[in-house]
Amino acid sequence: MDRTPESRGQSRRQAALDYHREGRPGKIEVTPTKPLTTQRELALAYSPGVAEPCREIHRDPEEAFQYTARGNLVAVVTNGTAVLGLGNIGPLASKPVMEGKGVLFKRFAGIDVFDLELASEDPEDVIRFCQLLEPTVGGINLEDIRAPECFIIEERLQSLDIPVFHDDQHGTAIIAGAGLLNALTIAGKPLEDVKVVFTGAGASALATAEHFVRLGIPREQIIQVDREGVIYKGREVGMNEYKARVAVETDARTLDEVMKGADVFVGLSAPGAVSAEQIAGMAPNPVIFALANPDPEILPEDVAAIRDDAIMATGRSDYPNQVNNVLGFPFIFRGALDVRARKINPEMMMAATRALAALARAGVPEQVATAYAGEDFEFGRNYIIPKPFDPRILFYVAPAVAKAAMESGVARTQLDLDEYRDRLMASLGPGREVMRRMVDRARRNPQRVVLADGQNDRVIRAAAQMVEEGVAHPILLGKSHKIQVRAEAMGVDLSGIEVVHPALQEEDRYRFAQDLHERRRRKGLTLAEAKANLYKPIYFAGMMVRSGEADALVAGIESNYPEVLRPSLEAVGTGAGVDRVAGLYMVALPNRDPLFFADTTVNIDPDSETLAQVALLAAKWVEDLGIRPRIAMLSFSNFGSARHPSSEKVQAAAARVKELAPQLEVDGEMQADRAVNWELLKETYPFSDLTGPANVLIFPNLAAANAAYKILGQLAGGDVIGPILLGMAHPVHILQRGSTAQDVVNLATIASVDAQARTHQD
Repeated sequence: MDRTPESRGQSRRQAALDYHREGRPGKIEVTPTKPLTTQRELALAYSPGVAEPCREIHRDPEEAFQYTARGNLVAVVTNGTAVLGLGNIGPLASKPVMEGKGVLFKRFAGIDVFDLELASEDPEDVIRFCQLLEPTVGGINLEDIRAPECFIIEERLQSLDIPVFHDDQHGTAIIAGAGLLNALTIAGKPLEDVKVVFTGAGASALATAEHFVRLGIPREQIIQVDREGVIYKGREVGMNEYKARVAVETDARTLDEVMKGADVFVGLSAPGAVSAEQIAGMAPNPVIFALANPDPEILPEDVAAIRDDAIMATGRSDYPNQVNNVLGFPFIFRGALDVRARKINPEMMMAATRALAALARAGVPEQVATAYAGEDFEFGRNYIIPKPFDPRILFYVAPAVAKAAMESGVARTQLDLDEYRDRLMASLGPGREVMRRMVDRARRNPQRVVLADGQNDRVIRAAAQMVEEGVAHPILLGKSHKIQVRAEAMGVDLSGIEVVHPALQEEDRYRFAQDLHERRRRKGLTLAEAKANLYKPIYFAGMMVRSGEADALVAGIESNYPEVLRPSLEAVGTGAGVDRVAGLYMVALPNRDPLFFADTTVNIDPDSETLAQVALLAAKWVEDLGIRPRIAMLSFSNFGSARHPSSEKVQAAAARVKELAPQLEVDGEMQADRAVNWELLKETYPFSDLTGPANVLIFPNLAAANAAYKILGQLAGGDVIGPILLGMAHPVHILQRGSTAQDVVNLATIASVDAQARTHQD
């Protein structure tokens, strides 16, 4: 049964109320960043230890950024006089909005927030409060303060030595500016030629018009209309000094008049402010930004009913092209804080606009489509602005803002922008930090990585990302025309990507088949079968790696793991002295070094000799990463505490590893909690050979290893990276079926590093 709009509205209302009051009321809390569990830690956190950083800051105020949270702390300040869609509801009723702002700062840019609601409508009180607040925070975000007081407050606070940013003014301007640049590109209209009409003359409308002038639209071609009509030079009714700045010479007095032939309409006013007839009178390919919230000046379906050439944006998430301030303020403050900027100036705002516009023109990664229920996005009329859950906004916008701050002279500190961008990428999760190290290594000497599933959309996207990030030289196997068509449909640039179609490589196929037959003829493989196998991408890719025509192989996104492992073993083979290959996963957890889990993919019920070999293969891999391995052979017992064939098998495996590699740090059998908790291990088993918490965990069987890494990844905030195939003669790594494009990039990066390490050893 269809519900009425009233019932749907009531349901949304109840859901919103439940969201805010269930559990701990509100949306934010303060959490400590340092341990405070012992008397020693208490003495360091407070008296007497806290005196030391106080002395350092008194000696040099800049040290506050080293010893306190100031450099990552923003105050969201309001008096509740102009809350979006609600009006003057006062400071207390505005608190849920300000808490929400804090959540967005934290979620999208990792910035901490104090929300501060002030019980005064006097702008002088707000100004004085912010002036007194300066030593506490690294920046101030003014929010939901009515015009014209908001202009006065922001202008006066520019004298502070920290950035002060009124998001209601500049946030919309920055995001709308990005959308405008792309919309006019699609419409084929130069900035200097367009006629722009605004409805509304509040804080956001005036600031957006000013930002459009900075973008290159002549001021005299921007006409603003308020409740009294066109804002023209000489008008006296309803004017103030801020409206006077946007007044133009014109004989037009009504919205009807100025909308005729207009190229751009920007609504920052109220529902129904513009009519279908007025939209119909605009120039061809009009750009219509109806940004009133929650109901726009005109609905997209009403525009679509009268013309099919419009490029439309709203402030709502249920339509394409949402102008959402969350695309701006978290990332602008991130860049400003990280260079310790004294202010957010027009150069920084312009940098944010251009970065957002550029991101919308870039290919959209799969993870963004996943966040929006699998919807495809491609630059065009329905995609001119990035989506809020695109993680790339952080490392597009923040570095651009930081660069502009440094170049315009408002930054206190200088950053290496390439390193900064990588650091921002790493901040998106513990796995990103682990992969940042791998990316750094891969970029030093990117290797040729052949991708057997070259016609898969995710693999094509991943290959383009590898080129962009410089981690590998990808080789796609497949029909070149099919790959080209798929790439064009996704907006993926194939520059720098080699495409090889095995069926057309007759000479290579024959040579590879001869080699494969020579090695496996006494295992039942005929030459005819070898030739047939070489038409299969996985065999061809494996032989490319074996012959040195590629350095590493990544495959498996469309297959079950054994279906790729068997051909890889036949084509590439195992390394010298290796009887059994094994699978390993890296699990990156917040605030600790990564853990390595083996065997997670190959050996179902290994004997003690196989377990020992798995441990040795894993240890070598970890050593090649530059990490000292500490190996725990896991069981349900500790050092013989429970006699059972399973625990005895693990005990024997530990002894075998010590025999074969006495230089390694290994112990067991032991339970997993002892292995990863060094204090617990020292307390209960002080004789253990481990000198710290284990980082390489060898499980007694595949079921235990597979379950452990998956549970940890799902429930402990861990990022799982892999699987990494150990023991092959050349780098071969097999994806799990259904992997994402980012999984492909990660494994190709690992493969590139693997190939580097082997070349160095050779």
